Amino acid sequence: MAELDGPDGSRDPAVAELQRLVVAEQQRAQFTAQVHNFMDVCWDKCVDKPGSKLDSRTEGCLASCVDRFIDTTLSITNRFAQIVQKGGH
Repeated sequence: MAELDGPDGSRDPAVAELQRLVVAEQQRAQFTAQVHNFMDVCWDKCVDKPGSKLDSRTEGCLASCVDRFIDTTLSITNRFAQIVQKGGH
């Protein structure tokens, strides 16, 4: 993005901050989309008939589904971090 560089070819701090904010917002949107997708999957898997409150079986199923999602996400994140570390050295 050379057009965003300063006149002397240096990176404008305001532009760098704006780019950082855009990346952070994209990550937040991606995370939100993942959560909505995960909620849909767990809802379809666990909730047979919506009611005014959840029965214990449905509550347990949703809790297990959330736990699996968190464990899987952490495992994948850790694996990517290992790959990046190995690639960086």
